[in-house]
Formats: sequence, structure tokens, C-alpha cells
Amino acid sequence: MKELLRSTDPTVMAFASVLLRGEDIDCFEFDVNMSILEGGIGILPRRMMVREADFDRALSVLRDNDLLPAG
Repeated sequence: MKELLRSTDPTVMAFASVLLRGEDIDCFEFDVNMSILEGGIGILPRRMMVREADFDRALSVLRDNDLLPAG
């Protein structure tokens, strides 16, 4: 698995997950339990992971929807 996105904003992670699943790209959030344990302060980011084979396509999906900077 490869890290695609890192964010402390749960709405960004949810939106990214919906976009990826809409394109039939499996994704998984790491560090969800750690961010819950920190009490909602927002200092511990969550990581969105995808399979290495899906990484380039997933990157394009997020860039096309302005979740990642172009480049």
C-alpha cells in the first residue's frame, strides 16, 4: 500500500474516500484510532492508503477534484 493523502480534516478524508470508491479504487484510512484518541484536537493526521497499482489513477482523481495540488 502507498500513502496517497494525509489530513487532519475528517471531511477531506471522507470526500476522498467517496471519490476513490466511485472510481472503483479501494482505499483504507490509517491512524483513525490514534486521531480519535487525541480527543478531536486535530493534531494527528489520518493517512489515506491505496494499492500501489492504483496509485497513479487515484492521484489523478484527487487532483481533478482539487484535493491535491497539481504537479
